[in-house]
Amino acid sequence: MKKPAALPMRSRVVDDKSLALGRQRSLWQDAARRFRQNWLAVGGLIVVIVFLVLAIVGPHIAPYDFLEQNIVKAFQGPSAEHFLGTDDLGRDVFSRMLHGARTAALVAFFTTFISLVIGILVGAWSGIHGGRIDELLMWFSDLIQAMPGLLLVILINTTLRRPVINAFDQMYMQTRNPFFLNTLWLDYVLVFSALALIAWPGLARLIRGQVMSINEEDFVLAARALGASEWHIMLRHVVPNAMGPLIVAVTASMGGAVTLEAGLSFLGIGIQPPNASWGSMLEEGRRLWQVFPHLMLIPAATIGIIQVAFVFLGDGLNDALDPRRNS
Repeated sequence: MKKPAALPMRSRVVDDKSLALGRQRSLWQDAARRFRQNWLAVGGLIVVIVFLVLAIVGPHIAPYDFLEQNIVKAFQGPSAEHFLGTDDLGRDVFSRMLHGARTAALVAFFTTFISLVIGILVGAWSGIHGGRIDELLMWFSDLIQAMPGLLLVILINTTLRRPVINAFDQMYMQTRNPFFLNTLWLDYVLVFSALALIAWPGLARLIRGQVMSINEEDFVLAARALGASEWHIMLRHVVPNAMGPLIVAVTASMGGAVTLEAGLSFLGIGIQPPNASWGSMLEEGRRLWQVFPHLMLIPAATIGIIQVAFVFLGDGLNDALDPRRNS
């Protein structure tokens, strides 16, 4: 029987590359298919996209200035002129909601980004090295987690804000630089820092657990045997393989950051006027909710919907990207 002719070497290389690309495309196609089948995740994605789009373009398409007051039109219900009605000062609620969306998006993104960077560095470093470094870092994270998170954020905001403002006033008196007169951005910096401080320990522990389970896998041992550095192993092998649970934690953290910022502003220690915040709108509507419930229901419902959407999105992405799922 005549043997089939062997393929040229170049053809074999091309076939191997095509097979690898086909497998890669198939994995992403399977993940997309699983995600589309999860209608809760798709709904969460749509809500998050709408939220982010409104946060970017909302202040530019707002029909009114969110600070514009008109006492004559105070306490109006939803109408063609004012889509969501007006508040006690005659300000357009819809315009204020659009500006508040930008505040919520900024807090969610920067808080999660800061806590994620710290959590990945601390958790991965602790899980790879172990020993005394692991004990020290985990002891410090346990110390932060043992403190009541909301009370810690309140403590940071209330103790740091006034000294920083006083320092800026003194610097203005010395330099006459108008930059030191604008302290509106200070509210954002304090909120970002305080919320990231209480969020990173949970992410660090999650990364540490994933690293310790992945650290003994064959591909990690092979990379270490080939002389790869710990940083290369961490960034190239460990962190990408821990992305599933991390995605869920990050999306939940973004939704939680929106809620925590609203809670701080509701208490009067978060984003301060004239900056817009859904939490401050909640506090303003609380005093009149029995007579004009829409002033409180609109921001409260928006915050709840966005947080649930982030949770559904994170769960859906985790299920879709999990290679062990066969559905």
